[in-house]
Amino acid sequence: MKTFRTLHRSILLLFAVVVIAIVTLVHFSVNKIVAEQSRAQQQSLSPAISLIVNQLLKPLHVSEALGHSRELVELMDKDQVNEEDIFTALSRLEEEFGLYFFIASEKARMQYNSDGSTIPLVKGEVSWYFKYKERPEDRVADIGKWEDTHFYIDIKIYNEKKEFLGFFGVGKSLKSFISIFDSYKQQYGYDFLFVDEKGDIMLSSDANLMAEYSDFTNLNELTWYASLPVDVKDQRALNNRLVTINQQEYLIAEVKLNQFNWTVFLLSPLNKRQADISQAFVISVVTLLVVVFSLFLMIYHLLYYFRKDMQPDMVIRNTQRLPDRQKMEAEYRTLLDNHSSVSVIIVGVDNFPTINDTYGRNTGDEVLDKVSGHLLTSIRTKDILGRWSSEEFIILLPETGPHEAMDIAESLRSGIASMDTSDMQPQIQLTGSFGVSFSASSKPLNELTANAEDALYQARRDGSNRVCKQLIS
Repeated sequence: MKTFRTLHRSILLLFAVVVIAIVTLVHFSVNKIVAEQSRAQQQSLSPAISLIVNQLLKPLHVSEALGHSRELVELMDKDQVNEEDIFTALSRLEEEFGLYFFIASEKARMQYNSDGSTIPLVKGEVSWYFKYKERPEDRVADIGKWEDTHFYIDIKIYNEKKEFLGFFGVGKSLKSFISIFDSYKQQYGYDFLFVDEKGDIMLSSDANLMAEYSDFTNLNELTWYASLPVDVKDQRALNNRLVTINQQEYLIAEVKLNQFNWTVFLLSPLNKRQADISQAFVISVVTLLVVVFSLFLMIYHLLYYFRKDMQPDMVIRNTQRLPDRQKMEAEYRTLLDNHSSVSVIIVGVDNFPTINDTYGRNTGDEVLDKVSGHLLTSIRTKDILGRWSSEEFIILLPETGPHEAMDIAESLRSGIASMDTSDMQPQIQLTGSFGVSFSASSKPLNELTANAEDALYQARRDGSNRVCKQLIS
C-alpha cells in the first residue's frame, strides 16, 4: 500500500508538472509570436528610417547648417551681388558634400546653381520662388527642374536685421532616389510613398509614381487607396492597415516627417512577414512537443521503476519461501534422528556478482528465483532445499550415498545450464557449480558444509558449471 500511495503522489506531481510546463510553453509561444511580429515590424521600419535620415534629413541639416553661415549671409547681403564669389562657394560645396546647391538672391532676382547655370527669377515664369516666399515656413521641400527632375530643400535666408535675402538650398536628382529605393526594395521587399499634406506623392520607390513635368500623382489616383473607407481617407490613418495591391496583401506602416510636413507610407508585403512569424510559431510548437514528449518519457520510466519495485511486494519469490541457514540446521538435526546417513549439496550460481552489478538487483533476484524454482521442482520429495548464503543454496539428501548424490547434482547442473533466460536478459548464460559431501555418522552440519563448500570452490577453480565432491576423511 505504501508503494501505491507513493506512486499515486508521484503521478499527481508529474501531472501537475506537465500542466504547468504546457501552460508555460504556450505562454512562451504566444510571447514569441508577438515578439516576432514586433521584431518584423521594427525590422521593416529600421531600414526605412535609415533611408529617410540619409537621403532627406541629412541634406536638410546640411542646408540648414550652411544657411546660417556668416559667409553665405554676407554673399547674399551685398548690395551688388558678386556672381563669381557665389559660383566659387557653390562649386566648393558641391565638391565637398556631393549634392547640388543653389542660391536664389532676392536682391539680384537671380538663381545661381552649383553647375554654373543661372535662372532669372521672373514672376510668372518662375513660380516656386514667389509662392514659397509668401509662405510662413522657413524650409520647404519641393520637386522641380523638370528636364532633370530634382528634389529640393529650400531654406529662407535672413540677415541680422531679419530682412529676407532669398533662398539657399540643396537638390538631389530623382534618378538617384529611384536607384536607392530600388536597392532597398530588392533587399527588404517593400515600397515607399512620400506624400505631402495635399496627398501628392513627392517621392516613391515606384518610378511610375514619380512627378514628371509638374504633374504629381495623388493618393486618390491609386486603386488600393481609392477603395478604402471615406473616413480612413479623410483622416489618412493607414498605420497597420492591410491593403491589396495586384492581388497581394501589404501591411502599411506610417511615419510622420514633420520637417517637410510629409507622411511616409511603408508598404510591406505580408507573405514575407507571415513566413517569419510562421517559422517562429513552428519552432515554438516543436519545442512544446519535445518538452511534452520528454515529460511523458519521465512518467513511463517512473511507472516502469515502480512496477519493478512493486514486484517484491506483490510476488512471494521462491527464494523467500525457502528456509534459511538456521532452519536448515534444525532440519539437519531432525534428519539425523530418523536417518543413518545424509548427503549435502551446496549449489552456487556462477558469476552472480557480475550479473547483479551488470543488470541490477532486480535481475539478480530473478536469477535466484529461477534457479531455486528449478531446484524445487527437480529434487525428490524427501530432499530439503534451503538458502545457505546470498548466492548459494543447500540441499539435504537423507539416505543418499555420495555416488547417488553426485548423479542428482549432475542432473540439477544440466537443468540449470539449459534453462531459457529470454524472459530476463537474453545475453545471460546461466550456469551453476555444485559441491557434494556425505556423512554416515552424526557429524555436525558445519563439518559437512565445510567439505561441500571446498568442493564447490574446486568446481569453480576448474572452470565452473561442474560438480565436485569432497568426503569427510
